Amino acid sequence: MTDDLLDTRWGRVLVSGAAGVTGVAGSYALTGVSPAFLASPVERALARTMPGAILSFAITTLGSLGQQLNFLLAVVLTVLFVALAARAALIFGDAANNRAVPALGTAIVVWVGAVILTDEVVLSAGAALPAAGVVVLAQALDAAGSVTDPISAKRRRALGTVGVALGASAVGVTVGRGRSPTVTADDAPPLQAPGADRQDAQEKLDRAETNGLDVAGLEPLVSDQFFEVDINSIDPSVDAADWSLSVTGAVEEELSLDYEQLRTMEARNQFSTLRCVGESLNGKKMDNALWTGVPVEQFLEEAGVQSGCECVMVRATDDYFEEFPIDALRDGLLVYGMNGKLLPRSHGYPVRLLVPGHWGEINVKWVTEIEVLEQEAQGYWEKRGWHGTGPVKAVAKLHHTELLDNGQRVVGGHAYAGTRGVSAVEVSTDGGDTWTTATLSEPLADDDVWRQWSYTYEPPSGGHTVVVRMIDQDGTVQPREETGTYPSGPSGWVSRQFA
Repeated sequence: MTDDLLDTRWGRVLVSGAAGVTGVAGSYALTGVSPAFLASPVERALARTMPGAILSFAITTLGSLGQQLNFLLAVVLTVLFVALAARAALIFGDAANNRAVPALGTAIVVWVGAVILTDEVVLSAGAALPAAGVVVLAQALDAAGSVTDPISAKRRRALGTVGVALGASAVGVTVGRGRSPTVTADDAPPLQAPGADRQDAQEKLDRAETNGLDVAGLEPLVSDQFFEVDINSIDPSVDAADWSLSVTGAVEEELSLDYEQLRTMEARNQFSTLRCVGESLNGKKMDNALWTGVPVEQFLEEAGVQSGCECVMVRATDDYFEEFPIDALRDGLLVYGMNGKLLPRSHGYPVRLLVPGHWGEINVKWVTEIEVLEQEAQGYWEKRGWHGTGPVKAVAKLHHTELLDNGQRVVGGHAYAGTRGVSAVEVSTDGGDTWTTATLSEPLADDDVWRQWSYTYEPPSGGHTVVVRMIDQDGTVQPREETGTYPSGPSGWVSRQFA
């Protein structure tokens, strides 16, 4: 019947597209932002096969937007997959002259494809059934359509199909958001572990609050919002009961331990600041927290390291891997707590690695294996041209500025030098010709921690440039030369012009 929506080429394309959108929305409704979401494995494949040049461009130019665009591309490709499945089923149904084939074929193909991608047998129905439902709806509207005014009737059926599909998709997105994990570092449950000293953790957090500068608008010593950077748009969802860590490779005896074993060991509460190698010079991907974990050194000693290159490869659940010197790892912690609470999923729950004084990329989240190597190898980022496995570069950041009622200006920020520690921050209000020492927050107990700084001055008439630099505990002044983010992290003095 030529007046049927499904009897025309563009009608079938329209129904297939509506099925694609609705199927992906249905998957999201059932799974939320989780690895079981149909677009998740597509996004993972894109992130892991993206050429290094494109990935580096996205990081240095687009920042977090690059990852969001990658996720959007994954969603579009997933919609296309479901739409093509529906389109193929419609064509096959026409050829077989069987009205049951389009809906049944759509459901089966989408379900099988979803199972292959996500390895979720039941949850894959979240994409298959809504997609097939759109095909059934189009068939039902065709069967009930008017034959007296085929053009307008066809238009009404098209609009009805699309309208119902979009409405169902909107409901699916709303439901999916409700299912998505919302636990952050702030609302994570309190840490309960036999080996953790909760009283010590609370005392250290209280000290950090009192040690901070009284400058309104300046982020505290323990970050309010800790940055999140990894290779995933959708983080892994790991059951602590299934988690284990293995120490393998060039060792006398390979080791393995589970989550409960780790939590019974004597833990350490330690402040450490993390800085992302891919951030801009005055960017905001540098934060501080109190971490609770077990020293890695004891596991290395028990295993008996026999490395020929004095290096290790650390691997994670999300297939991330990073190689770096074993000496750096000896000072590391296997972390399961953050700021006196359970480690959030976005920060590597159940266990992540903390390596003081080094770029964030070797602080592997969702850690599962420490392989002691016989010879050097390349990690995930090194394969893509980055070199961020060394000690973090020193920086003094200028994030806060305020003009007081009395005409004075307050500038402030944070300074960090890894385990070398911060001894002073100097500020210049004349573009670097003269320098004055800024006020620093009281140091916390640990070395690998940032310090707040602030400086109040009388602004000169006309425009001027404020420049900041830091001096570490050894008296070394932060290098002035400005370097870009790629390939080994930004460096240089931060400056800001005022009119």
